[in-house]
Amino acid sequence: MAIRVEHELHKRRLDRNVGLGLLLAGFVALVLGLTVVKVQSLDDPRQMERFDHVARPALEDAARDQAEESAE
Repeated sequence: MAIRVEHELHKRRLDRNVGLGLLLAGFVALVLGLTVVKVQSLDDPRQMERFDHVARPALEDAARDQAEESAE
């Protein structure tokens, strides 16, 4: 068996790959952290349904009914 000498190019590629992997892992952690904070800041989990930016009259009617019940 011959001893294989690792070329300097392989070391540079490995360093770049490790750096890119750390960068991607940091981005995933950032997105996960922002999602967790956003979900925890909701008082009512049903509010999450309103973030799709589509008008849903059924949700507005339910919110109005809930507000009227709490006012009574």
